[in-house]
Amino acid sequence: MMLFVQALLAFIVVIGILVTVHEFGHYWVARRLGVKILRFSVGFGKPLLKRRFGKDQTEFVIAALPLGGYVKMLDKREGEVAPEELHREFNQQSLGVRAAIVVAGPLFNFLFAIIAYAVMYMIGVTGIAAVVGEVTPQGLAEQAGFQSGYQIITVNEQPTARWDNVIQATLQQLLDDKQEFLYSVKNQQG
Repeated sequence: MMLFVQALLAFIVVIGILVTVHEFGHYWVARRLGVKILRFSVGFGKPLLKRRFGKDQTEFVIAALPLGGYVKMLDKREGEVAPEELHREFNQQSLGVRAAIVVAGPLFNFLFAIIAYAVMYMIGVTGIAAVVGEVTPQGLAEQAGFQSGYQIITVNEQPTARWDNVIQATLQQLLDDKQEFLYSVKNQQG
């Protein structure tokens, strides 16, 4: 149950980040192109947190259902627009400006993905070290001579720093129909 709760919270956080980046793309481009923003919302439903900022008093909202969001722009279809603000209404903009605003959300998500992958590449992706934990009595690992605490260094001369490397190399051996496996290990003393 705890694993489910952790997965659900991680899902909500990731969706929240992606929605925020996406909606910020619409917001940022619309503001730069002179369109008035009335509300920037992450989530749908009842607002949990609301604040107004800026000269336009844009309302920033975090709402109860974090599965989406929206940017509400000035639009005469939803109510009266003062004559002095008609030039800032979304539908009064040229096709190019409206297209730029609409495309900005997905474009920001795409750029965010590139930046996220670049950062992960620079930092490195960690994994679980290929260290044998518990060895099942009379199991295949015990029959092969593995002991608890052994670190698997290579499988058939392929480096295996992490468990996913061990699994990949072992599966490759099985797919190649090779019957022998050569594992290099080191114990806790080195």
